[in-house]
Amino acid sequence: MEPDMGEIGEVMQLLNASRLMAALVIVVLAIIASRLITSTLDRFGEGNARRRLTAKYAASISRFVIFIGAVAFILINVLDLSGETWIALSATIGLTVGFALKDTAASLLSGLLILIDRPFTVGDRISFDKYYGEVREIGLRTVRIATLDDNLVSIPTNKFLTDPVASANAGELDMMVQMDFFIAIDADFDLARDLAHEAAVTSKYVFLEKKVNLLVSDEMTPHFYATRIRVQCYVVDCRFERRLASDVTERIKTAWRKHGIRTPFVLEHQVRRADYVPPAEGRSSSPA
Repeated sequence: MEPDMGEIGEVMQLLNASRLMAALVIVVLAIIASRLITSTLDRFGEGNARRRLTAKYAASISRFVIFIGAVAFILINVLDLSGETWIALSATIGLTVGFALKDTAASLLSGLLILIDRPFTVGDRISFDKYYGEVREIGLRTVRIATLDDNLVSIPTNKFLTDPVASANAGELDMMVQMDFFIAIDADFDLARDLAHEAAVTSKYVFLEKKVNLLVSDEMTPHFYATRIRVQCYVVDCRFERRLASDVTERIKTAWRKHGIRTPFVLEHQVRRADYVPPAEGRSSSPA
């Protein structure tokens, strides 16, 4: 089948300077609009903590809508394609992009699926692979996570369709924080548990609309045999996760020290100075 010279000529007309310039202007305007809307929604969210996650989700959706809208406007209005030319050009572009940018195309589709299915959203605390932190952005190609030590990690969106991901707060502002504390096996665990509960409920970072749980169990580790007191409470804002853990830990340690709650004995093969007996004269101090 020989190519239709009329269709080829029509396609070549699409590449003239004026139309390319108009397409470039639309792309620039789309980028500016996307950044302006995103920054506005971010400022709105930061000013109202309860609406922060909703504002960030709306910002992610707006970026996709602006991107798709700009591409559609360029193809339909600026390039002014006829039906046959549209089909021919779409097939050509589809084959070219499919082979050259298949990973990028998969990431774009994955980003859209994440926004629709919502396994997590912007502002969530997630665990993925070896990373844990707050989702800062669900972009067209990558998801950006800010770890607790303030590193920004970019992960291709298509990774989230095949690998498991855990969301700690699942779109909610509050989030459970779990902390483990150990006391000596013969210490007064009733008193220790009550002091730990008081320390948790009096923290300014705890979300008191949800119950504070304390679980007691005996634990054997390679280093000690002890009673574990596990504190489970909800932080009022997931961004205060570390502050809550630090505040509750300080309160519990202070209360236990004041009431004489002892920490576990370390199981090490060491001889205490008080138990040391010097060897008799003429004998070796090393075992036989």
